[in-house]
Amino acid sequence: MGNKFPKGFLWGAATSAYQVEGNNVNSWSEWEKNNAKKLSQEAKNKWQKWQQEKFPEMFEEENYLSGQACDFYNRYEEDFDLAKMGGHNAHRLSFEWSRIEPEEGRFDENEIEHYRKVIRSLKEKNIEPMITLWWWTNPLWIENIGGWENKKTKQCFLAYIERIIKEFKGEGVRLWIPGNEPGTYIGMAYVKGEHPPMVKSIWRANKAFKNILTAFDEAYDIIHAHQPGAQVGLSHYARFMSPKTNKIFDIYITRLLDYIKNWRFLETCKKYDFIGIQYYRANSVEIKFSKSNIWGPIKEADDITQWHSDMGWCVYPEGIYHLLKKTAKFGKDIYISENGIAAIDDAKREKFLKESIFYIQKALKEGIKIKGYFHWSLLDNFEWDKGFWPRFGLIEVDYKTLERKPRPSFYAYKKIIEQNGLDE
Repeated sequence: MGNKFPKGFLWGAATSAYQVEGNNVNSWSEWEKNNAKKLSQEAKNKWQKWQQEKFPEMFEEENYLSGQACDFYNRYEEDFDLAKMGGHNAHRLSFEWSRIEPEEGRFDENEIEHYRKVIRSLKEKNIEPMITLWWWTNPLWIENIGGWENKKTKQCFLAYIERIIKEFKGEGVRLWIPGNEPGTYIGMAYVKGEHPPMVKSIWRANKAFKNILTAFDEAYDIIHAHQPGAQVGLSHYARFMSPKTNKIFDIYITRLLDYIKNWRFLETCKKYDFIGIQYYRANSVEIKFSKSNIWGPIKEADDITQWHSDMGWCVYPEGIYHLLKKTAKFGKDIYISENGIAAIDDAKREKFLKESIFYIQKALKEGIKIKGYFHWSLLDNFEWDKGFWPRFGLIEVDYKTLERKPRPSFYAYKKIIEQNGLDE
C-alpha cells in the first residue's frame, strides 16, 4: 500500500446545522440571547492576553449571537461546489431537529423537503453524505419538558428518528449517526454547567446520559428496521492523555481518567456499526489540589507540547495514532469524523493536517480499519459559547459579506486527496 490510502476511502470535511445554517430557533438560540452579554464580559478573565489581543471581537456581544451564521441553509449548493472542487468525495452534516419538528408531533414538510434537496445536491456531486441526526440543540418544546432528563424526550426523539429514516431511506444515505458527542454534551451542559441548560449535578447528568444512550441504542434498531443496509455509528470525542510525571499516582490516575472519558462510553453503548473518533487535543494529567477543578485533585493541562491552537488547546497530531490503536480493539470500522484546529494562521492548519494524515497512514499500515477522514471544518463557523472568533475552516468566511475564500490548507488537502495520501 505504501503511503496510499485504500480504495474507496472517504475524504471530506464536516459541518453542523446550528453552527453554519443560520436563523435556527431552538434551545441554544434562546440561551445565547440570554447569555451573549455575559459571555462578552467574561472574556477578559477567561482568555489569555495574547488571545484577547488577537481576537478583540470576543469582547463584543454580537460575537456570541449566531444570527445568520454562514447562511449555509441558503448557500449549501455553493459550499458543496467548493467541497467538490477540493476533491472531497464525502461530507458529514446534520439535520436540525427543531426545524423538522417545531412542535411535538408536527413535522414540517417544507423542512423535510429542504434536507432532501441538500442530500440530493451531495449525491449529484458524487459526495457521500454522513448524516448526524442530533447535534446538541433541542426543539424548544423538548427543552420545556426538561430536555434529556425527561424520559419522554427519548420517545419523542425516536419518533423523529423514525420519521426521518422513512423519508430518507430511498435517498442513498448509507452512514447515519444518531447524535454527536453525547459525552461532551453531558459534560458541558450537566456537569460543568457552561452550556444549556447550565446544570451542575452528577446525578442529573447521569439521568440525562442514560436516556441519551438508550435512545441511541433504540435508534439503531429503528434505522436498521427501515433500512437494513444502513451503517449506524457513534461519534465520540477523545483526548490523548499522558501522565505529567512518572509518579505512580499520576500514571494510575491518567489510566483511570482515560478510561472514564475516552472508552467507557464505547463500552456502555451496545449497538453500533462504526465508531467516529473526534480528536483535537492532548492533555497531561497529574494529582494536584485545586479548588476550581471539578475533578478535585486531578489536574489536566495543555502542556504536552508547546504547540497550541488559538483556543489554547495543546496540539499533538501523533495522539490520533494512539487513539486509533485503542479504538481498533472494539473491532468496528473507524471514521475520523472530526479532526481540526482553531487557527487564524493557516500555515498551522496545513501543518496540523499533514501531520495528522501521516499518523493516520501509520495506523492504516498496521491494519487498523479506517474508512474515512472528515476535517473539521469545511467552513469557519459559530463555535458555540466561544462564538465566531475561533477559525476552524478550510474555507474562510467573511461574516459580514458571507464571502467564501478557500485557504491554502484547502488546496493542501486537495493535493493529499488527489494523491490518495501524502507524498512517497
